[in-house]
Amino acid sequence: MTVDQILKAKGRNVYSVVSNLTVYEALKVMGEKNIGAILIIDDNNLKGILSERDYARKIVLKDKSSKETSVHEIMESNVFTVKLSDNLEDCMELMSEKRIRHLPVLEDGIVVGIISISDVVKAIIEIQKDTIQHLNSYISQ
Repeated sequence: MTVDQILKAKGRNVYSVVSNLTVYEALKVMGEKNIGAILIIDDNNLKGILSERDYARKIVLKDKSSKETSVHEIMESNVFTVKLSDNLEDCMELMSEKRIRHLPVLEDGIVVGIISISDVVKAIIEIQKDTIQHLNSYISQ
């Protein structure tokens, strides 16, 4: 299964904010969209990603103010990305190895979607269900 197949099933909605927004404003968008991470895009270029974990570790635990801190000050700027043609196993390996939960999907340098560890796990479960069903059919013949 490829990233493209996952996005076809879940949709290609991409939520983003600009880097000079305050962390508080970014968190409001995340809350409204019910998402755990948001992409930081300036002038159509992916600049970073901000997650709930970033907020907890870089604002709350350091006693900073989310209303006075800009997103660019705490966002993760070293963003790992995937392509539509990448397979599920590669995505899972990257997420596990780098300990990340979200992967922006790029084609020709443009963000075309985002997948989460949850999307990958759901896809793997579906593949396993199909395999089990196929094996059960084979055995029953």
